Amino acid sequence: MLKTFTLLAFLSLTACDKTPEEYHHSSLNFGTLIDITLYDVSADQADAAFKQLDEDFSYMHTAWSPWEAGSITRTNHLLKTGVAFSSGPGVLDLIKKSAVLSDKTEQLYNPTIGQLINLWQMHKHDDPNIQPPEEHLIKALLESKPQLSDINIDGVKLQTNNKAVSLNFGAFAKGYAIDLEIEMLKNRGIKNAIINAGGDLKAIGSHGARPWYIAIKHPRLDTWLAKIETQNEESVFTSGDYERFYLYQGKRYHHILDPRTGYPAQSVQSVTVLHTDSAMADAAATALFVAGPEKWLKMAKNLQLKEVMLIDDKGIIHVTPAMKKRLKFNSQIETTILTTAPL
Repeated sequence: MLKTFTLLAFLSLTACDKTPEEYHHSSLNFGTLIDITLYDVSADQADAAFKQLDEDFSYMHTAWSPWEAGSITRTNHLLKTGVAFSSGPGVLDLIKKSAVLSDKTEQLYNPTIGQLINLWQMHKHDDPNIQPPEEHLIKALLESKPQLSDINIDGVKLQTNNKAVSLNFGAFAKGYAIDLEIEMLKNRGIKNAIINAGGDLKAIGSHGARPWYIAIKHPRLDTWLAKIETQNEESVFTSGDYERFYLYQGKRYHHILDPRTGYPAQSVQSVTVLHTDSAMADAAATALFVAGPEKWLKMAKNLQLKEVMLIDDKGIIHVTPAMKKRLKFNSQIETTILTTAPL
């Protein structure tokens, strides 16, 4: 009996001392590489979660992309007819959730400017022959003033009389998808994870005894600008003029368009938003980028954001007090940091 007890005690100690397992997986969706890290899970848990993530992200990418044969493409086609039709899976949720954010940002986040985005051809930014659209085409779309309030909603039916309305949820869908998939992981009993979609991410739990460490990219240098430690469940989203852009006749044109002018927003290099809601952080980062140095604080207050960092076109860092407390800046880089009044 003594030998048996000794063996059982050894096995028990071995099990207790086992290092938690960490698993990684990547997929290409929403036009970017999505990296997933799961910590303190079994191999079976990880395999099942990664399979579900692949299926879900692939479905949402197709359904919500304006360039794939999915629900948004179908919706945009039917909106042009002016006739009422039943909305596709998930489209109504995207519209309703986005409408709240559009109103709070004075339409600076405007997912109905799909035709304007198509004019700029940012989905073809690697094409060597790409060039800016003609001014009269931009002006014609601006005069139509498309916005979500142009879409009439009757139950699940949609209709609009404004043929300039074309949906593109590029500043919302990725964040919303990450929120949905984090909930899926939690429902599977996974408590510690990161879903990182091209630098925009959400983290839950921790990496064992330490928090998850997140690096924020410098908008002009090939290095990190600042790092942040996440707490419990948080999203970190950045909109930057370096993400998708092209050069034409020596001038740089990036993908973040100002719905008021029809041209790429000026005066900002990047905006980073820290929030518990990825969809909110995604849309807010875009809206504050468009708002620019003079108006971003007002937009942040409208959205009840506390933790925001904006880098203007001169490289000056504007940061809210709550955000500054969370950031550890790269000491190897010279920075000018201006702290705003508390929001």
